[in-house]
Amino acid sequence: MSGFVFSEKPITIESGEGPYLYDDNGNEYLDFGANYAVTPLGHSHPAVTDAIQSQAEALTYVQASYPNTVRTELYDRLAAVSPGDLENVWLCNSGTEANEAAMKFARAATGNSKIVATKRAFHGRTMGALAMTWKKKYKAPYEPLAGDIEFVSYGDAEELASVVDEETAAVFLEPVQGEGGIHPATVSYLESAREITEDVGAALVFDEIQTGVGRTGTLWACEQSGVVPDMLTTAKGIANGLPLGATLCADWIAENHGDHGSTFSGNPVVCAAANATLETIVSEDIPTHAGDIGSYLMESIEAAAEEHDLPVRDVRGNGLMIGVEVKRGANRVLRDLALNSGVLALPAGRTVVRFLPPLIIEEEHADEVGTALTEALS
Repeated sequence: MSGFVFSEKPITIESGEGPYLYDDNGNEYLDFGANYAVTPLGHSHPAVTDAIQSQAEALTYVQASYPNTVRTELYDRLAAVSPGDLENVWLCNSGTEANEAAMKFARAATGNSKIVATKRAFHGRTMGALAMTWKKKYKAPYEPLAGDIEFVSYGDAEELASVVDEETAAVFLEPVQGEGGIHPATVSYLESAREITEDVGAALVFDEIQTGVGRTGTLWACEQSGVVPDMLTTAKGIANGLPLGATLCADWIAENHGDHGSTFSGNPVVCAAANATLETIVSEDIPTHAGDIGSYLMESIEAAAEEHDLPVRDVRGNGLMIGVEVKRGANRVLRDLALNSGVLALPAGRTVVRFLPPLIIEEEHADEVGTALTEALS
């Protein structure tokens, strides 16, 4: 038996360019999931490809205890673009590893063990991050998980204040819940979380694994609220498809981080891809473009839903992180989009169609998806 973890789809993808993917028969698909937001610059972006090839020719790997120019460049680049004073960078290979590191750093820095997370949250599938993930189906086969985790309702500042105390190490929040159905937090909720954690000396951690790297209209979603956390975790799109995660930390966390490590932390080839990705996103102001196109797409879907009386309950999101809540199963709609219109998208629960396209899409791509969605729902 070959692979057994993933339920494979009936499409074999062999190549990609920009916002498009191509199967083994040469059929073209408009990628509006970006494979869970991992290719913000689209597929085979020339700047990223050139950086990967150049670094692979020079050096594919050296352990992070040996300084390396391309890795140091990424440290400095992330520190420069981080929100507030989160200038200390830990590199790893995925979002779940970034959250595992944040859990460890928070517990070491505070001397406490209690972690507060939210209902509908998704923070990863490894044993520590999984303990902070809400949905039972992800956790049930692996319990018991890491203890001392408390869940509160997302968006309820009073409930959050009632459970965060002097024994709390950290509060983990997604500025926009992704797997939970595309639910943006209000500015007042994030401000309250900042005040509540500061009052007791707990760390505030923003999980920006899906929201970061320009997806919501700013480089980091938290910038729109003006709230700076003590740690920010990021991954997915940071290296435009190569495996990389990062935990950005305030000084008081970094100075008391405990003992942590990873064999592949800061792989030079992956760091080269990340440098090219971040340089392109910042220099070309991709986040602003994502915000504009995201607003255009949401308005188009809302208008089509009203004009054609489509079975749509809600359209919500931020930038190019969009959820369309439908009155029928999302998987049925996704199947229709893929097989009948050549549009690939994602679910976010049973009733939400999720769009996480490359941030380089234009209005013509948004129009194509709006038409395809209208046909799928009609």
